[in-house]
Amino acid sequence: MLLLGLQPTNGISQLTVGTSFPHKKCSRRPLLWRPQAVPSRTQRIMESVSVSGEVGGAGGAYSYEALKRLDRLWSSICSAQEVVQEPQQVVSTIPSLFRSSDLADKAEGSYDVLVCGGTLGIFIATALCARREQEWNVSRKELLELVEVGVLEEDDIERATAVKFNPNRCGFERKGDIWVNDILNLGVSPEKLIEIVKTRFISLGGVIFEGCSVSCINVYEDAAVLKLSGDKILSSRLIIDAMGNFSPVVKQIRGGRKPDGVCLVVGTCARGFKTNSTSDVIFSSSSIKKVGDSKAQFFWEAFPAGSGPLDRTTYMFTYVEPQPGSPKLEELLEEYWDLMPEYQGLSLDNIEILRVIYGIFPTYRESPLPAAFSRVLQFGDASGIQSPVSFGGFGSLTRHLGRLSAGIHEAINGDYLDSYNLSLLNPYMPNLSASWLFQRAMSAKQQSNVPADFINELLYTNFSCMQRLGDPVLRPFLQDVVQFGPLSKTLGLVMLTNPKILPSIFKQVGIPVLFDWSRHFLGLGYYTFLSTCADPIMRPFLHTLPSR
Repeated sequence: MLLLGLQPTNGISQLTVGTSFPHKKCSRRPLLWRPQAVPSRTQRIMESVSVSGEVGGAGGAYSYEALKRLDRLWSSICSAQEVVQEPQQVVSTIPSLFRSSDLADKAEGSYDVLVCGGTLGIFIATALCARREQEWNVSRKELLELVEVGVLEEDDIERATAVKFNPNRCGFERKGDIWVNDILNLGVSPEKLIEIVKTRFISLGGVIFEGCSVSCINVYEDAAVLKLSGDKILSSRLIIDAMGNFSPVVKQIRGGRKPDGVCLVVGTCARGFKTNSTSDVIFSSSSIKKVGDSKAQFFWEAFPAGSGPLDRTTYMFTYVEPQPGSPKLEELLEEYWDLMPEYQGLSLDNIEILRVIYGIFPTYRESPLPAAFSRVLQFGDASGIQSPVSFGGFGSLTRHLGRLSAGIHEAINGDYLDSYNLSLLNPYMPNLSASWLFQRAMSAKQQSNVPADFINELLYTNFSCMQRLGDPVLRPFLQDVVQFGPLSKTLGLVMLTNPKILPSIFKQVGIPVLFDWSRHFLGLGYYTFLSTCADPIMRPFLHTLPSR
């Protein structure tokens, strides 16, 4: 078993070119002084913050230069072209046996599974090792799912938990607040959690290569061969791509196609919050705003940070379709400096900004991503299994880790490593497809004939109805778990309590989107029926069948 910790791969490199010019004698002429551009407030703030390093995760790069690089990438995604750029061909299929090739003697190691990607990749790698042995914001239930698959011990949860907080608020532009308990109420230290899982992974016999980058993957009939920078060659039966949203393998599979939707996130971790015991799961303090040449509906998430009692992490996020004129991250940060003081009830002068956070989280309608190659499987954000209304896939990872680790273990043991069988591990999920309606409803349209406060009105109506229906309806939704029963009850109550909002819903999302959503909603009902009625009858019979 090998976990491969990779350097970030986003297709962007920096090149500094120094050119010497021949000295020429110049004639006297007037000197023209070009005024230097005045640094933006974002630049001044970010350059005043001490940066200890760039890390992965939501808003994983902190420096101003990294922000500009990401904005350039985002601008290229928003170009008018349907295909952003022709992707690099990372994976190649070779119709021959690896053991008969010239590279066989050069391979430095042979493994059952290679996991490409650090951070979240360590979880699936450890789960597979455990099965062989037989400051993220999360809920305790999600961490207990890591215990169930052998990634953590229960005592590790307390060690990794930096802070706990309750209650948690949902609110929409002075229409009223809804308070819940034990929803995304743990502040987990990523550094501590990763170190705990890393130690357990190594104790189970795993091997870690850090600071390596993938050159290419060759898929033979009997093995998948990974070529690393520095001419290192490793072979395995299966390669798991856990390189995230911007995985070069995913770019190749999707053909460089631009995402269908994007969640843009900016924020800070800051010190100086004297009232700091509650959190906001989702909060909107204003209607749709003009940002540059575009419009955006801003939402907030905020919670105490584990670095100190006065420290608080605050996110401002919005959902957009990538198109020319979409707001840049720096433009969102400029809005953030204006809006955050009013939202948090204090001045920027009274807090110390510890770091500035930002990120882009693309999503595709065609998700999860089926396996396009034999012996190569996408995992986590690379597979597109996360909800289109969430940013960061840690919660979805914990929910699917048990199912995926069991399926991968079965695929390895039974040699079900062709693309068809691997695709069964990332199947069509009607609940995930149905979530696209929520992202569309929460996105500000550039040309709209609905009231400016429509999104807040819609969300408050939905949340009020879910609160009336009780915890079994509200809690799953807040954890990005879409279920047929709770969703049906909520939609029914919304139509009964606020029927006048229905015409605006049709205008906001569009008739074609609603028809497409109806197909997935009915599919969700069908899957729910099979799960509750057919599965208890069929599963005992399936266990009696031979394994192959």
